[in-house]
Amino acid sequence: MKRFKFKAKNQDGKLMTGEVESPTAETAAKLLQKRGLFVISISDASGFSLSFLQKMSERIKFADLVAFTRQLATMINSGLPLTEALSILSAGSRESVQKIVNQILADVQQGESLSFAMAKHPTVFSKNYIALVKAGETSGVLDEILTRLANDLEKQQEFQGKVKGALVYPVIIVVGMIIVAFIMMIFVVPRLTSLYGQLNADLPITTKILMSTSDFMVNFWPIILIIMGALAWGFKLYRGTKDGRLTTDEMLFKIPIIGELMRTIFLTDFTRTLSLMIGAGVSILESLSIVGEAVPNVVISNAVKDVAKLVEKGFPLGYAFARHPDAFPFILAQMVSVGEETGKVDEVLQKVSHVFEVESEQKVKALTTAIEPAILIILGIGVAFLIISVIMPIYNLTTNL
Repeated sequence: MKRFKFKAKNQDGKLMTGEVESPTAETAAKLLQKRGLFVISISDASGFSLSFLQKMSERIKFADLVAFTRQLATMINSGLPLTEALSILSAGSRESVQKIVNQILADVQQGESLSFAMAKHPTVFSKNYIALVKAGETSGVLDEILTRLANDLEKQQEFQGKVKGALVYPVIIVVGMIIVAFIMMIFVVPRLTSLYGQLNADLPITTKILMSTSDFMVNFWPIILIIMGALAWGFKLYRGTKDGRLTTDEMLFKIPIIGELMRTIFLTDFTRTLSLMIGAGVSILESLSIVGEAVPNVVISNAVKDVAKLVEKGFPLGYAFARHPDAFPFILAQMVSVGEETGKVDEVLQKVSHVFEVESEQKVKALTTAIEPAILIILGIGVAFLIISVIMPIYNLTTNL
């Protein structure tokens, strides 16, 4: 007999946890159902497990959310009742997703709305997501909203995949260079330079620099690691403050090439989500408030909050965007003004988002194109420095013999 931990709800809707003995998890679920309990999750209570690894395996990935939204939208559009659609999704999902879906299903069966049930899982469903589902439930077009949301998430996933894919090669090369340099300085160079010290050879300046650097890294590498860790920890603490977060985000935008790329990526997600929310019937003020909190950059987030205040005072949305040229480019304010005149703000924002997306892809390609020759140049200089530092003393020794 095995012991299983369970979470379940009784007929009154009260959450219950405990353990039950049974040969299998399926048998344990049936046993709990006979007691009048609605099973939310069952897991093995016996054996050794690493909590860290368990949490990592149970983490809901963005791809899981995309797949869940698309499948739910398809089922609702096919005419299936919400509870039946959630039951089917629960049966076909992996364990981590299954737990969340089971909890949502239990809440919906107790009479709660889908958006309210999802709001209990803020680490999985963002405020944007919940607001859109709530708007769909209120207006009676949940099927359409879920379809739009699924399309938006798939576009976001595709865009993130392109950006990450383009940056994989440069990152691997840079990390590889750092690892190789560390190995050379710690293990290889000391063995070579020790020979020169025994022969009392007259060493060139490059070799002396290499030897001094290698000796320092060999003797003080724990201090180097401690200093690096302290700097990283201090930076994290500083960024955790309000002023520190604002300062670092402002500095990010000032980095050549990378800063403008990051701003364009943020604006792509911002305009796409804002377009989706306005098109779903969420008010502009509420959309700005929700999306502004979700923007990861404080500079843009603060600008969005100020835009919401201006709109609340009666100013046009395009004018409000134009008041913040440091966060929003002129094309955004111009296009939104056109959308306000034609009454199609959501469609205009969607087109602007596409423009930003194309621009981001071009900038990523330009960045990778610029990084590759720069890496080769740095690598060539490093190799030349090592060759001169190692070979020159050998050449001097052979010529003096």
